[in-house]
Amino acid sequence: MVDLKNRISGHGVAMITPFDNDLKVDFDSTTKVVDNLIDNKIDFLVVLGTTSESPTLRKEEKRDIIKHIISVNSNRVPLILGLGGNSTQNVLDDLEYYDLNSFDALLSVTPYYNKPSQKGLYYHYKSIAINSPLPIILYNVPHRTGVNISPHTVYKLANDFENIVGIKEASNDIEQAKEILNSCPSDFIVLSGDDQHAVKMISIGAKGWISVIGNAMPKLCSKMLNLALDGDIKNALIFQNQISTLIDMIFSEGNPTGIKALMNILELCKNNLRLPLVKTSSELYEKIREEAISNQNLF
Repeated sequence: MVDLKNRISGHGVAMITPFDNDLKVDFDSTTKVVDNLIDNKIDFLVVLGTTSESPTLRKEEKRDIIKHIISVNSNRVPLILGLGGNSTQNVLDDLEYYDLNSFDALLSVTPYYNKPSQKGLYYHYKSIAINSPLPIILYNVPHRTGVNISPHTVYKLANDFENIVGIKEASNDIEQAKEILNSCPSDFIVLSGDDQHAVKMISIGAKGWISVIGNAMPKLCSKMLNLALDGDIKNALIFQNQISTLIDMIFSEGNPTGIKALMNILELCKNNLRLPLVKTSSELYEKIREEAISNQNLF
């Protein structure tokens, strides 16, 4: 697990899925995005996380995306696969369906909508842990799933299953993150899951950040994260403050709605999403464009 802790640290990006004008997966743009991220020094890549619009992707599409990104990456950076859901059995089926051989770990979001109890969350992740060939990183994002995995449940899972190795914590609750850091084993990997609080999370002991904004500004975000990890919180916060307005903008009409608008402005992909998500309003698109132009030195 020590080797994994070294591999899954620093700046990771929850990659979008580019679509063409027919709303098919745009593999040419996928290649462009992956190369841009790696060339600009991200540390690891999250494939088919929720920012990828994974609920709208068919299993066959996910399989093809996995194959394509593995090929483009060509072992340049570690890969994490987003694999979760609100049906435990479906997650177990996916463990058998997808080729997991090129991945370092799974990122598994808490079940959404059906709002299981803490006991239900424990047994959900227990079932995944005993069936998974890969280490598992929990993903806690209660404002999107409707359920918060408590620090006590995280502690129990971390202690009971050696392949539950970390958590992407996106509760926006710094005290909760501190409790996880203080209670879990020293080699348990805590990653920030919130773009606005990345530096603050590193300052209390998190080992990395899985970003959304990093899709568009990987170089700056990687530099910011490295400064924070090196203990230079003051200068890391300068970068964090510089991109704070843009972060607010890209999330103001949902994710990945805003980040796709920004990436379209940067000519990295087309501005297409699958229903029920839609493009940003023209007003927000223009605000994002103006903010990007006025801060073009940051890209």
